Amino acid sequence: MRFKKPRGTQDFYGETMARWAGIESRLADLAKRYGYSEIRTPIFEMSELFVRAVGEGSDIVSKEMYAFEDKKGRAMTLRPENTAPVMRAFLENGLHRSGGITRFFYIGPMFRYDRPQAGRYRQFHQFGIEALGSSNPAIDAEVIEISLEVYRLFGFEGLEVSLNTVGCPVCRPGFRKILVSALEGLKGELCVDCSERALTNPMRIFDCKECVEVKKKLPVITDHLCVECEDHFKQLQRILTDIGIDFVLDPLLVRGLDYYTRTAFEILHPELGGQNALCGGGRYDGLARDCGGGDVPAIGFSSGIERLLENLPEKALDELSQKPPDAFFIVADESAISRVMELAGRLRQEGFHVVCELSGRAMKKQMKTASEAGARYSVFIGQDELEKEKATIKNMETGEQMEVSMDGLADILG
Repeated sequence: MRFKKPRGTQDFYGETMARWAGIESRLADLAKRYGYSEIRTPIFEMSELFVRAVGEGSDIVSKEMYAFEDKKGRAMTLRPENTAPVMRAFLENGLHRSGGITRFFYIGPMFRYDRPQAGRYRQFHQFGIEALGSSNPAIDAEVIEISLEVYRLFGFEGLEVSLNTVGCPVCRPGFRKILVSALEGLKGELCVDCSERALTNPMRIFDCKECVEVKKKLPVITDHLCVECEDHFKQLQRILTDIGIDFVLDPLLVRGLDYYTRTAFEILHPELGGQNALCGGGRYDGLARDCGGGDVPAIGFSSGIERLLENLPEKALDELSQKPPDAFFIVADESAISRVMELAGRLRQEGFHVVCELSGRAMKKQMKTASEAGARYSVFIGQDELEKEKATIKNMETGEQMEVSMDGLADILG
């Protein structure tokens, strides 16, 4: 084979595609039940959007973006995440003028030039929720609740909510000085990347998977919050408790994107070991200003669909499996093809799932295909059946076979 799919990408078909479509449908339905409407943004955006929003020193911008120049020399990037594009669309289309909360959900592909490994791809897909226009901690609680429901929807058990606050532009500068001072005495214990982060973006050290022991020695921002951030965080905890959502406070939790403020959270599944984070999100009250707009408080989360699919409980896998055909038409004679297609069309209009074998292969091979497809019934139509206006129908589970009128097929299938 001369051509192969690019490294870090996948082809979806058959049973996997059926489950994928079922996941997307359920997620969209969940979001709509909470009043969120779908938004679709371009797959590519101006590179500057991600540089300003995600952070020039972030791994995504510095190492992982699929960036290119278009034919007019403009810097473009395949979107590595979708929060910044949603905010751009929100501002560009004047939606911020309507007041109140704007609720969006999205499902689509993202792109990062990452090292391909189990569960991580260069083209990956995300379901995400964005609630724009409110700083009330109640909307934070709603978003966290939805993120939990994503996994409960598919039968996940034993989930944990990990919760933190990362402060705001008022309290973070003071904490940054305290953190930088603490890092001075720990330089020799930092990994190569964190040695750079200590100078440019020290809070990102909390997101490092290598510097585990160093992080335990560092001050945490929850001890240095401004009054407003502390009050917001306490209110959020109270609301979560009131609505029955348990959580664990993790003062070391930060999200990997620079635009986060205040609330940061992850949904964890302890059974997954070291890679136990299923999804995460947080508040990004300064993103609108970074994108050239005014102040728009906002919060959201994203969930990787590949990761969801790869960890689905067995029951959900069965529920999302492709529905087998109700009837599989076996064409016993070429002269019957037109009649078979006509009958199949009528049955489909009545809501039945019908497959026609139109390959002209031997009967034995057609029967094998019907069996492999898991069809409930196989329907034989040949020259004799045409003359009698009847069809021979076989129950593929019991082996029972009978002759029925062509007009009576729907009654049998029903």
